[in-house]
Amino acid sequence: MNFKRLFFGPVLPNRDERARKIGALEGVPAMGLDGLGSSAYGPEAALTVLIPLGAAGTGYVEPITAVIVVLLAILYLSYRQTIRAYPSNGGAYTVAKANLGREASLLAAAALMIDYVLNVAVGISAGVAALISAIPSLQPYTLWLCLCILALVTLINLRGTLDAGRLFALPTYTFAGSFFILLAIGIYKAATSGPPPSAPLAQVAGTASAWVLMHAFASGCTAMTGVEAVSNGVGAFREPAVKYAHRTLTAIVLILGILLAGIAYLANAFHIAAMDQSQAGYQSVLSQLATSVVGRGAFYYVAIGSLLCVLALSANTSFTDFPRLCRTIAQDDFLPRPFAVVGRRLVFSVGIAYLALTAGLLLIVFNGITEHLIPLFAIGAFLTFTLSQAGMVVHWRREYAREPSSTARARMGINAVGALATGVAFVIILLAKFTAGAWITLLVIPAVMVLLHSVNRYYAGLKEQMREEAPLAIGAIESPTVLVVVEEWSRLTDKALTFAMHLSKEVIAVHLMALSGPDDVGKRQALEARWADFVEAPARAAGHTPPRLLVLQAQYRRMHEPLIRLLRKIETNHPGRPVAILIPELIKRKWWQYPLHTHRARRLRTKLLQCGSEQVVVINVPWFLEPVASAATVDKKDARAGTLHGASRPA
Repeated sequence: MNFKRLFFGPVLPNRDERARKIGALEGVPAMGLDGLGSSAYGPEAALTVLIPLGAAGTGYVEPITAVIVVLLAILYLSYRQTIRAYPSNGGAYTVAKANLGREASLLAAAALMIDYVLNVAVGISAGVAALISAIPSLQPYTLWLCLCILALVTLINLRGTLDAGRLFALPTYTFAGSFFILLAIGIYKAATSGPPPSAPLAQVAGTASAWVLMHAFASGCTAMTGVEAVSNGVGAFREPAVKYAHRTLTAIVLILGILLAGIAYLANAFHIAAMDQSQAGYQSVLSQLATSVVGRGAFYYVAIGSLLCVLALSANTSFTDFPRLCRTIAQDDFLPRPFAVVGRRLVFSVGIAYLALTAGLLLIVFNGITEHLIPLFAIGAFLTFTLSQAGMVVHWRREYAREPSSTARARMGINAVGALATGVAFVIILLAKFTAGAWITLLVIPAVMVLLHSVNRYYAGLKEQMREEAPLAIGAIESPTVLVVVEEWSRLTDKALTFAMHLSKEVIAVHLMALSGPDDVGKRQALEARWADFVEAPARAAGHTPPRLLVLQAQYRRMHEPLIRLLRKIETNHPGRPVAILIPELIKRKWWQYPLHTHRARRLRTKLLQCGSEQVVVINVPWFLEPVASAATVDKKDARAGTLHGASRPA
């Protein structure tokens, strides 16, 4: 059974790339789950800050949410323009690189990468919190549930963006529909008969301080962290990409705005406050709201079940956009180039795997508790919001200078308002969350930038070292000295020696001995006797110089050391002469064959490459343990499996 094919699906050919693009219907679940899911933990995060105010605290959630919704509308208009102006992957990174310079683009890249990792951890932990609200007995297994959901989302995304979008469509639209119905029922009840009795809240006299309101606003802004996702992943849409991206963005923002406004209204009307997730009996805000509106019947479990799916799967937004962002950064040589290589399902598998690993570590460190992760969240998102909007202001300013028009001026004004609004929000979030954990994010962002610069310096140095402006230097071509590593006389040794004699007249067979006991001496004598009969005699009869047999001892069982000493001696006696080392190797095709062999050939090759010199070339001579399929058979098999035939960027 082919487990890769079973879990990840068949390998897709490059020609299927266009067919794997998504439309608005798949775009909402593929890129909107982050934004839609944040409607659950955004209002709850704001209410958590207002807990000390008791019953008076719920009265502040409506004006705070109103400001957030206005800011959401500003971002919507701004990002529509960004998508139209830069219809490619990268979002804030691409905009900042084009308009604000390299350092600003790397700042945006670092902030985005961190925010995507946090989004995965926060979304999954919030989803598990919703599950625990419905089934409190699962609370001891919070972390394990988080890690299992992370593994599931990772596996689905490794199968492709289109598969993920279609698979997550049902819970996404079920969530939106059920909560629209729930909000409509709740608003009707609150407007006609008043809210039902709820748990009494502590009465606290006085009003909230400006600092508390700022802190609540900063926590509530986590509900906006997924707005930039569409602009970062425009390349995932089919043509016309801008049209489908605009439709997707409109749907996400409209659904999110309605949810935020409705939840805030009902939280105040029904006097619903946040609870401590780490305590027994925890109920999320939306669970309390659903219970107050429709009770604990079938509809409650449908709504909360869809909420659980959306929250747990909200990580899918990061899994869609993070690999594409990393691909864009890697193409600029600021991330390792494997991030830019397309995997078996036409997705960037390395980026998906890296995201899953880092998010998993974050969940383990913070024990899968949403409240512990929220203070780190939204810093990166609002920093990239601000950089993106500021970059767009510069973009439209250049357009206006090139060709003055009222359209360019109006668009510049929209992005200027967006930059100002998100900049102010960023400062408020930074101040309010600094001592609660935002300082960690502020330390990590510069560290990521240093890492990006380090990768770029490596590639710049590599490019400089490999640059060659002169023509091919042919000169006098000298045959190499060929060393063949020999363990015993066998078909593999025969194949290696025959190939070596095609390369050069000077062939030296090297037999490496780890020990020098009676048995080893006997093996050596048997090999020397066979060498005389099976190698030297036939070579002389054919008029060739017979290969010499040289026995070297490895006193410390490090088989590479005597061979490297021999190389140094040859280099000293024949400076500048090329040396080719042939290493015979058995090629295993079955998994159970690997533990049955010592793999000395692979280890020896690695050591020689690490310790060799510029004039040394290491060549593998394979011997297949099973018959090798013909080229025609391989081509037919590849065609059936859908093997990728296109070329990727060289490593």
